[in-house]
Amino acid sequence: MPDASPAATATASPLPPLVAQAERLIALGVHTLAGMSADELLAFAASAGRGDGDALLAVHPDRAPASALAPLLRRDGKPGFVVTDMQDIDLFAPCGVDLPDAPLYLVTGLDRGDHLANWSPEEALPELTGQDRSPLVLTEGIHWLLQQPAVLERNRCFMTIGSRLRKANGTLDARTPALWISNGTGRDGLERRNAPKVGWCWWGNRHTWLGFASASGREDR
Repeated sequence: MPDASPAATATASPLPPLVAQAERLIALGVHTLAGMSADELLAFAASAGRGDGDALLAVHPDRAPASALAPLLRRDGKPGFVVTDMQDIDLFAPCGVDLPDAPLYLVTGLDRGDHLANWSPEEALPELTGQDRSPLVLTEGIHWLLQQPAVLERNRCFMTIGSRLRKANGTLDARTPALWISNGTGRDGLERRNAPKVGWCWWGNRHTWLGFASASGREDR
């Protein structure tokens, strides 16, 4: 198993104030996708009482699914997209992750997980949980990039293994969601080169350029 030196860990730069995050989501129309008013979103942000730059404002995936959020991502002026062989993306639900039972909540202590690059999801999950950390679900990863697009860098992208698809027979699908940058090859199409991409990796495979995004906590106030 690769080394997971704490010195290699990349933590997030301070996030914008929560009200600024809410305004960003409103400008993108996320409140409409979630079936709430702009005032509701702003009121939650104003009352949450976090001004330390450590909290990400997230909409519950039941209210704003990944398929609706991914096209709002931008890189080099190009919109984000979901790969063609993951059109069931919204069936990937939180797995082993407890999300607040609320339409809006905060995610704290974000980390891109660079120190776990070249680990498989199967190896990384117990490492994260052993450190009292929780893997991000896909929509949380997208929300992070909506607020801080620069977090997605070439050769420094990340998986969101808190989202899994449970099949009809009760077993988990071997695909694990990830966010990275398209090379414009294959079915992506050349026009999508450098665009943000929602893709997937196998549960047992390693990738040198994919870390494992995680959080230290979640709260609805």
